[in-house]
Amino acid sequence: MNYLAGEYDVAVIGAGHAGCEAALAAARLGMKTLIFSISLEAIANMPCNPHIGGSSKGHLVREIDALGGEMGKNIDKTMIQIKMLNTSKGPAVHSLRAQADRKRYQAEMKHTLEKQENLEVKQGEIVEIEVENGKITAIKTEVGAVYKVKAVILATGTYLKGKIFIGEFSKESGPDGVSAANKLSDCLKNLGIELVRFKTGTPARINRRSIDFTKMEVQNGDEGIEAFSFENEPKEFEQVDCYLTYTNEKTHDIIRQNLHRSPLYAGMIEGTGPRYCPSIEDKVVRFSDKPRHQAFVEPIGMDTEEMYIQGMSSSLPEDVQIALYHTIPGLEKAEFTRPAYAIEYDCINPSNLKLSLEYKGIDGLFMAGQINGTSGYEEAACQGLIAGINASQKIKGKEPLILDRTQGYIGVLIDDIVTKGTNEPYRMMTSRAEYRLLLRQDNADLRLTPIGYEIGLISKERYEKFKNKQQNIEKEIQRLKDTIVKPTEKVNELLKNSGTTELSTGTKMSELLKRTELNYEKLAEIDTERPELTRQEREEVEIQIKYEGYIKMQEQQVEKFKKLETKILSEDIDYEQIKGISLEGRQKLNKAKPHSVGQASRISGVSPADIAVLLVYLQQKGKEAL
Repeated sequence: MNYLAGEYDVAVIGAGHAGCEAALAAARLGMKTLIFSISLEAIANMPCNPHIGGSSKGHLVREIDALGGEMGKNIDKTMIQIKMLNTSKGPAVHSLRAQADRKRYQAEMKHTLEKQENLEVKQGEIVEIEVENGKITAIKTEVGAVYKVKAVILATGTYLKGKIFIGEFSKESGPDGVSAANKLSDCLKNLGIELVRFKTGTPARINRRSIDFTKMEVQNGDEGIEAFSFENEPKEFEQVDCYLTYTNEKTHDIIRQNLHRSPLYAGMIEGTGPRYCPSIEDKVVRFSDKPRHQAFVEPIGMDTEEMYIQGMSSSLPEDVQIALYHTIPGLEKAEFTRPAYAIEYDCINPSNLKLSLEYKGIDGLFMAGQINGTSGYEEAACQGLIAGINASQKIKGKEPLILDRTQGYIGVLIDDIVTKGTNEPYRMMTSRAEYRLLLRQDNADLRLTPIGYEIGLISKERYEKFKNKQQNIEKEIQRLKDTIVKPTEKVNELLKNSGTTELSTGTKMSELLKRTELNYEKLAEIDTERPELTRQEREEVEIQIKYEGYIKMQEQQVEKFKKLETKILSEDIDYEQIKGISLEGRQKLNKAKPHSVGQASRISGVSPADIAVLLVYLQQKGKEAL
């Protein structure tokens, strides 16, 4: 029997990294919100590597925090090691990466949800979403509880018809043995939603006692690293070590001899896997010329002996996994606590979404995370935040928040999947961002905190602190540009000792700072007027001055980009009626219904000639309106 269990503004289905951010954002924006998880123990679970951040992903976490999200704060509370990656390269690709205590991360996020006003956390499986006249009206649990809602955010991760594969063995299941969500897939199909199958995988976990670390390279954390959240100060804590070892020809021989037992190569798995995170058997086949592959041995928490073997994802049978792991230096006596597995699941074609992450054709249905064909905790979390914001904006009758490619990695990710779709699990990479020198992890707050404040997720107190930081940076940059350094003995001694040309005439302090051999800290010896700045402020001043020329070039590129992005296209345009656009272009434009000419120009199959015709069409329409 069904019964009416209550009325709410927003219901979030799934409590992984996307669901948590979505629910918190909606509740904090005043929406009466529900979040459902098949198991409350799976809230914010890390079924793959328990780490947050990494190359480009660290950018996403910083942007989530700058907009008022939770992931950065949660990893700051629960990290057990932290590093800044890519420090040998320019600041555009610097990225924070932290190893998390998996159970503490889950517990902290679960408790954050439970304490949040306007938010109810419930265990239960949603089996039906009710739609009337193209609009969301209610959801129903498997036990018959009906909740009337104005908006639904689907954040189902890998649970939709999830299926686990270990060699010839398979079973319907979500990650870590939690039940799969089977009935909801059928409901979505009945609503006319196109579903596709993707797959991902995870490596084995091994008992620390059985590992010989003396045969591995130690991977230490970094000291004195800043926090992920702009609100937090760096903290000192005892960091754990990670380790690096390698596969070898023996490992690869065992894999080759058993490929026929891999469900991936035997045709048992239908779903498409992630190109940038392949299984070890995939690596051996695709990169047959490589004599070895990396395997990182990383702890999953402080209160467990389990170690995660990054880089060794597999769907081979357990006996084969054990044999190949035992060929790796340091893992010769490794005891498995959990075998590696592949998981296949249902997701949607994200080109059926609007840039707001609302599903086209169903009013009030938003989607976030792996259901949109992406991979990764950070990719999921940023979509959850945007979906939570936009579900709330819709209910309030306000315009959605749409970040473009010049504003953040979040904008790049959403634009990529919505505009182009994806035929494999999408992973964020710095190379996907055309304007990455402007979209650095260090300046995420300068780019996005004003937006978070305007939306209502950044407090007035935090915003005032942010404005003070912004003013300090601007004042110091101007001071350095105005300060003339004379060629004194002390100045030239510093320059000589730094390996750079001595001065023969006065020059601006900012010009000295642009020299490769010098930095802001070194110049302190000859700069007696500098103000007291925080580490973040000093870093920002140095980057903005050192890369000023490159930054200006990218800003000019952004201006050109914005011209097309500001030319908004009505959803009512029938592209079949625009003469001069190619047949393929008309078909693609009618299907995509792009938000702007800029978005239209990035649709596969829409040519520059089509865009030229479209611009002429808009110009004519504008004249007619006059």
